[in-house]
Amino acid sequence: MKSIIREALILFAITAVAGVLLAVVNEVTKEPIEQQKVLAVENACREVFPEAENFVPMELPADADAALLADYPKDSVEAVYSAEDADGNALGVVLNMCSKEGYGGTIRFGMGISEDGGLKGVSILETSETPGLGLQAADVLAPQFKDRKAESFVYVKGGGASAENEVDAISSATITTKAFVNGVNAGLEFYRENYSK
Repeated sequence: MKSIIREALILFAITAVAGVLLAVVNEVTKEPIEQQKVLAVENACREVFPEAENFVPMELPADADAALLADYPKDSVEAVYSAEDADGNALGVVLNMCSKEGYGGTIRFGMGISEDGGLKGVSILETSETPGLGLQAADVLAPQFKDRKAESFVYVKGGGASAENEVDAISSATITTKAFVNGVNAGLEFYRENYSK
């Protein structure tokens, strides 16, 4: 009986020390992790809108996702930034998008849209797509959207994209391609409904 109590007390002490250590590590790493997330978003903004000097957070419209639900039910806008030059003049916006229809789950990316509705670029912030296939989105898909203007985009298989609104699908990763293209189209629609002049 005494050995059971002693072993229980030892186990309790080990658990308590481990819990305290985890809490300390969490508290120590919380701020650096948040700073890295902010830096990643800022770098993505600069990547998709390189001529902008400042990116000012904007408030999302109250019904931001309501308009997207009909056409893009698995896509949402998570944040909007006003892309401004050094004098504070608006050049366009950067949208942080989230698509929940990727093969491996959620795909988060930023997209820059100029005031005339042209797409400046797209940068992937986070993805859990299949290594070797879906993870190619940053290298294969994102560059295809740079400095393009279209009402919406479509993907084509087999490398035959030739029209302004066409992008080449990633070979053997059409689910990732579809999720990414739908996310971009959702962002363009959101821009037209909320910020287009």
